[in-house]
Formats: sequence, C-alpha cells, structure tokens
Amino acid sequence: MAARRTTVYLIPKVYRALKVKAALTDRPLSDLVNEALIGSLREDELDIKALRKRTKEPSRPFAEVLKDLRRDGLL
Repeated sequence: MAARRTTVYLIPKVYRALKVKAALTDRPLSDLVNEALIGSLREDELDIKALRKRTKEPSRPFAEVLKDLRRDGLL
C-alpha cells in the first residue's frame, strides 16, 4: 500500500518527544505516528464491537441510579 503525504500540526513538546523517540528507536517519525493512529483505530473498533454485543442488555435510566444513590445517602 502506497503511503500518502499529509501535513499534521503537532504541539511543540509532543513533536520534540516524538523526535527523541524516533531517534532512540531508530525508526522514522511517520512509522511512530502511523503506529499510534492504527492503535487508536483498533481501540475504536473494539469499543464498537463491545457496544454491539451489549445493545440487547437491559438498561436503567441514569435518573433512577441517582435516585437510588440519594435514597442510600450517597448523594
């Protein structure tokens, strides 16, 4: 798969930290950025799968939870 070129604006301290990590690991900056983004997208995928599994579970309105907490003297 061919890589695409883009511009990303990083916070200066984050950029410096990323440059240091790239130097210490002898890896290109773009590899580190791609790895981080792919990891984030994988987490999103897992979250979506978990949500789909739980859609049929019974739910309880948040207002009821607060009411019970108040009743039990926790709020």
